[in-house]
Amino acid sequence: MADGEYRAPVGTHDVLPPDSGRWQTLVTCFAARAARFGYGLVITPVVEHVEVFQRIGATTDVVGKEMYELTDRGGRALALRPEGTAPVVRAYVQHRPAVPWKVWYLAPNFRYERPQKGRYRQHWQLGAEVLGVDDPDVDVEVIALAHGFYAEVGLRDVTLQLNSMGAPADRAAFVAHLQHYLLAHAEGLGPAFRERAETNPLRVLDAREPSWQAVIERAPQLTEHLGDEARRHFERVQAGLDQLGITYELTPRLVRGFDYYTSTTFEFASTALDAAQNAIGGGGRYDQLAEEMSGPPTPGIGFGIGIERLLIAADAEGALGPPAAALDAFVVDGVGDLTATILVDELRDAGLRADRAYGGRSVKAQWKLADRSGARYGVMVGRDEAARGCVGVKDLVSGEQIDVPQEQVAGWLRARTEETDGA
Repeated sequence: MADGEYRAPVGTHDVLPPDSGRWQTLVTCFAARAARFGYGLVITPVVEHVEVFQRIGATTDVVGKEMYELTDRGGRALALRPEGTAPVVRAYVQHRPAVPWKVWYLAPNFRYERPQKGRYRQHWQLGAEVLGVDDPDVDVEVIALAHGFYAEVGLRDVTLQLNSMGAPADRAAFVAHLQHYLLAHAEGLGPAFRERAETNPLRVLDAREPSWQAVIERAPQLTEHLGDEARRHFERVQAGLDQLGITYELTPRLVRGFDYYTSTTFEFASTALDAAQNAIGGGGRYDQLAEEMSGPPTPGIGFGIGIERLLIAADAEGALGPPAAALDAFVVDGVGDLTATILVDELRDAGLRADRAYGGRSVKAQWKLADRSGARYGVMVGRDEAARGCVGVKDLVSGEQIDVPQEQVAGWLRARTEETDGA
């Protein structure tokens, strides 16, 4: 970096107003929906001991190639959080809250990979987790939480893919069967295919390499190898989604990216995006992860939603629209005493979003700032108005202006903004 040329690191990005207002809309909507489902906010550290993330699979790209690892001054091996579930499970194991433990989070994740649209080295996720309940109806609830969130923010072109990874014994037997099949058909597909088939056969199933697709299409399917208990669990999940009117597509080759998944797995995709980069969220069950972290046997299920990718999908559909107005009122000071200062404070105390200019600007310059501020109303504190005991209130959209008694202006503005918000 040349002297004076300070920029955000490659693969990271700044989110500035007014665009950050759309982020705020998403987070507020998700928080409100999660609260209605009985979920509380959990906040975990950005850094964890590296062993926490090794539980998600040593042969996954996230752990093997993308995770940011560091050694602190005490010689401890740490990692920046690459995904949201493992830290939540670590927190559960450490603090042992009462179950069912239902939580949601907003967190930055870090992965060293080639930056591209909607995919950053630091990216943000909204997510939810439920620990302590082995019940397919909880799977339905978690999927419904995410599904309804997409609808509430205005997305319509969203599909849900559904699969089951089976019980651990089902999965182990299937992986051995799948590996035998893949290695028997590895001739001519290159060393990368053989390496993945030997180290993590399931990861072959969601690979996109064109030359592998014929072998993948003929590969055995895990749902054909489910035991009776896993099959009943999966059928109950489907029945629950059917009853809630949530449409889904059974996708036998959906395996997700981490080794901890068991039983139900799911992924949401936006059909408004290019098929190669259309995933906007997903998750599944991880019934052994707590035990692998030296905790008690504790079933769990959850999901993560990438904010950046979700905003791209919203733009493709025109779902969120422009950010909401930042202010309800902008006060213009035409007298130069403390009247504007007092009025702004009164408006804020009344719950209104209010601001003013500083630095002794002219009235004309202040009105220009009012127009640029995005406020709905301009409030003029002038000498003529003060002599009449009122202020001038101008609708900055229509241009209409009226006088309002100064002691009534906060209530007048609140009533008008509430009418607008409720429209």
